[in-house]
Amino acid sequence: MPREIERKFLVASDSWRRDVASSQRLRDGLLASVEGRKVRVRCLDDRALLTVKGPREGISRDEFEYEIPLADGLALLGHCAGATLEKIRHTVPFGGFEWSVDAYRAPLEDVILAEIELPHEAAEFPRPPWLGREVTGQAEYRKINMLRARSGGG
Repeated sequence: MPREIERKFLVASDSWRRDVASSQRLRDGLLASVEGRKVRVRCLDDRALLTVKGPREGISRDEFEYEIPLADGLALLGHCAGATLEKIRHTVPFGGFEWSVDAYRAPLEDVILAEIELPHEAAEFPRPPWLGREVTGQAEYRKINMLRARSGGG
């Protein structure tokens, strides 16, 4: 069964920018969320993905991802009841790992988060000098909660 094992951090400085290997614009929409489970649609430049995630167990969760036609993904974004966001995902290699640094656009334009996917929960990894405080599992850094806070809805 596919598992996502991920840790999330704030960034302490912009020095990560000098090591960016690639960047991609993403548009995400939350189609459904119930008791820690969610269904998300993600549109990239030329493709779309439908992702189903199970509830978190520590820093991991079940994750199923399926490519769908881009036209379907764009249409599904319209069914997300305002729970959509846009970000630029920068890939930044460091110490043998690949970091994803997400720079969000309005209404989260001042939010930049770094994520690392790990091979197992106990995996050790070097911390880049630009890495800030860990926020893995903290409710206020979940995308839906950040959106609600910005819209005055919670």
